[in-house]
Amino acid sequence: MSLEFIKLVISAEENALSSKRHAEKQAEDAIMEARRKGRSGVAETLERADSEIAHLIHAADRKAMEDARELASTTANRLATLRARAERRQSDAAALAFKRIAK
Repeated sequence: MSLEFIKLVISAEENALSSKRHAEKQAEDAIMEARRKGRSGVAETLERADSEIAHLIHAADRKAMEDARELASTTANRLATLRARAERRQSDAAALAFKRIAK
């Protein structure tokens, strides 16, 4: 009976060791799969971030161009106004100088 008991214990130990190895293999596979999914998720996130950055840069460039056009237009209008005022004043100054010289 003790030989049967020893065989039974050895068989149980072998089964336990086999189960442990199987569980370790499943755990390793699960870890590798999780890492793969993690890397894939990081790559997708980086791609989305790159796309968003490109979109924001494009929008900022477009806004800068619009602002530059608006500023150029405003500056041109101010320049025309100042030029017209200067020409009026020049004309007034010439008339005043002519009056003083003629007197």
